[in-house]
Amino acid sequence: MQNTLFLVNYKALHLILILIFALLPVMSDASEVNVYSGRKAKLIKPLFDKFESQTGIKVNLVTAKSDALLKRIEAEGASSPADIFITVDAGRLDRAKRMGLLQKINTTSFKNKLSKDYIDKDNMWIAISKRIRTIIYSKEKVEKREISRFEDLASNEWKDRICVRSSNNIYNQSLIASLIASVGEKKAESITKKIVKNFARKPSGNDRAQITAVAKGECDVAIVNHYYYILMLNSKDQEKRNIAKKVNILFLNQKDRGSHVNISGLGIARYSKNIENSYKLIEYLLNKESQEWYANVNNEYPVMPNAETNDLLKSWGAVKLDEKSINKLGELNPNAVKLMDRVNWQ
Repeated sequence: MQNTLFLVNYKALHLILILIFALLPVMSDASEVNVYSGRKAKLIKPLFDKFESQTGIKVNLVTAKSDALLKRIEAEGASSPADIFITVDAGRLDRAKRMGLLQKINTTSFKNKLSKDYIDKDNMWIAISKRIRTIIYSKEKVEKREISRFEDLASNEWKDRICVRSSNNIYNQSLIASLIASVGEKKAESITKKIVKNFARKPSGNDRAQITAVAKGECDVAIVNHYYYILMLNSKDQEKRNIAKKVNILFLNQKDRGSHVNISGLGIARYSKNIENSYKLIEYLLNKESQEWYANVNNEYPVMPNAETNDLLKSWGAVKLDEKSINKLGELNPNAVKLMDRVNWQ
């Protein structure tokens, strides 16, 4: 009788333990969300801190280079704790998508607030800010009226006058992918080949290095993202501010397709254990307050139309953007890379 009673009690205890352990992840999930971010902590963590204080949901943040994070998520497989992957450039988001590391986002609540151009056509990622590829030009050597389109840089007039970073850079790959989307690969190759012949030096350095090169007279124009110019203009370093004052910024293709625009964005990891909290965080990042924080702190353009930009961005006026090509940047990335190789963009 005692043995039978012990067996019954043991089975009951075993069942209870199973139920407890089954419920533990749920209990944990209710209070956290794990973010793998290719963006530096200082550019995103203050928003997460506010989210935590308002919701009680803890954001566990892991930051590293985007490609390294993708390899990590892939290696972790179904055991990955990642809930949200954040990165810059639609090309990288598409890479995560093609690697099978993301899951579909239910975009129902976003579609009425956000242009479809800023949502992946397969609903695998969503944009949270805009960044524009621009021209920086020397105030001493270039008149603004000399350039209005990206294609103008193919003219012999710009021989030995252009600085840009290497073809390995995803920003430039997406720039050429957008050109392919707009004019076709054959014409895009012809234009890019002529631009490469106009390089003042072998591509090297980051966007800040290109701005510095223009200020020092190593070239007359450079291709950079808009916010790098602002960072130097507002830098605590007097030398960087002096460099920025020697150049000016120009938004291209305002009379046709618009300036090349890219994004910072996010996707929900394929094996996310905290789906509900992931959606809460996405909603938070797309609210008016968060969008305006991005504009004020990171000098990026909001994706939500109800959010305002900072005073400097406002002073530049309305900028026409090539939004229709955003969803094509990832799929055309391999074509762009091969094209850049063919024209010897090093």
